[in-house]
Amino acid sequence: MSASGGTKAIVAALAANLAIAVAKFVAFLFSGSSSMLAESVHSLADSGNQGLLLLGGKKAKREATPQHPFGYGRERYIYAFLVSIVLFSVGGMFAIYEGYEKIKHPHEIEAWYWPVGVLVFAIIAETFSFRTAIKESNEVRGGLSWKEFVRRAKAPELPVVLLEDLGALVGLFLALGGVGLALLTGDGIWDGIGTLCIGILLIVIAIVLAAETKSLLLGEAAGVDQVKMIEEAVVDGETVTRLIHMRTLHLGPEELLVAAKVAVRHDDTAADVAHAINAAEERIRAAVPIARVIYLEPDVYSEAAAAAGENPAKTPGGSTH
Repeated sequence: MSASGGTKAIVAALAANLAIAVAKFVAFLFSGSSSMLAESVHSLADSGNQGLLLLGGKKAKREATPQHPFGYGRERYIYAFLVSIVLFSVGGMFAIYEGYEKIKHPHEIEAWYWPVGVLVFAIIAETFSFRTAIKESNEVRGGLSWKEFVRRAKAPELPVVLLEDLGALVGLFLALGGVGLALLTGDGIWDGIGTLCIGILLIVIAIVLAAETKSLLLGEAAGVDQVKMIEEAVVDGETVTRLIHMRTLHLGPEELLVAAKVAVRHDDTAADVAHAINAAEERIRAAVPIARVIYLEPDVYSEAAAAAGENPAKTPGGSTH
């Protein structure tokens, strides 16, 4: 996904959530429905989350500095992690509190047409936002399943928007069910139960997002296909005869660090080795354009040293040949 990838989905979600948040809060004022209050806070939190994603994308584009020589690409991971915290605290915990209070002190819903009408409008708007996120994701997920896409995506924005929109849609149906049962039975406790379910749903989604973005923050290697392409590109069989071992690390969604030890011929001159390394770097960048930072260490391959176990496990996660 490009640096600007997912922006359309984020903007669509932001516009939908702002409109929905206002509509839900108006419905809460007229009806007193706790589900509507929880959902309005949920939509407001989602709007803030989309703002955080846009801010993270902007900050990530800053040029590298002496203090941060590898740039600011990981800003996008940091802001995505903040989104999970906001979703957990502002969305999930608030909804659980409101649900508990409504179950403890239930009251009938007034002006039922307000919450029902707003929920129907919100479902339509969220469906449009979710459809946009799905369309944007389909352009980059390739043959991955949706679960694999969320787990493996190096750019966090689309998985975050997808999970948020999915949670919003499910939450809206839960709110509609709670309001509907409260109206049918005349018992406001159902509104509180619906609100409680919304809170649990948001917390589950927040935990999933936190786990995935934590992995990105810790530093993930290149994808399997990219690793294979780099391995094939680095060896030309003439000047670079073997890849001894290699490590890759995402410095950001579109910036990859490649560090490898490669074998050159023992009788090559320094000029030959320098030329071989430069040529190998060009082949790597041609094969995997996001490989922006490349460090190749030349060495003379030794079967005896390899058999003795020149230990690449000292830097886990790479390949050994």
